[in-house]
Amino acid sequence: MIAESAIIIKGRRNQKGSASFAMNKAQQAALNAIFVRPTKADIRWSAIESLIRALGGEVTERAVSRVAARLNSVTAVFHCPHPRPETKKGAVDAVRQFLVNAGVGTGVKP
Repeated sequence: MIAESAIIIKGRRNQKGSASFAMNKAQQAALNAIFVRPTKADIRWSAIESLIRALGGEVTERAVSRVAARLNSVTAVFHCPHPRPETKKGAVDAVRQFLVNAGVGTGVKP
């Protein structure tokens, strides 16, 4: 189960050579929810944006309900859900792949 596994995060290093991230409980819960199988469809988009920012990434709005996310030199463009705030399963899968490509993953193989 994902809650019992470690989250592996490769990020920017500070001057001492260690990665530092300030994630609150909600951001940690969003990260766990993104990597859980089967894919969840009740993750709020605002939680995903907050998670990307907490990991040191940037989220910028684009035209026509699009959002660009950049983390560790990896960029992806997502469709922002509307009118409901919950992210669909396909988008959660895309966010998961984006995070893996950016060096964020779990210690458990799917």
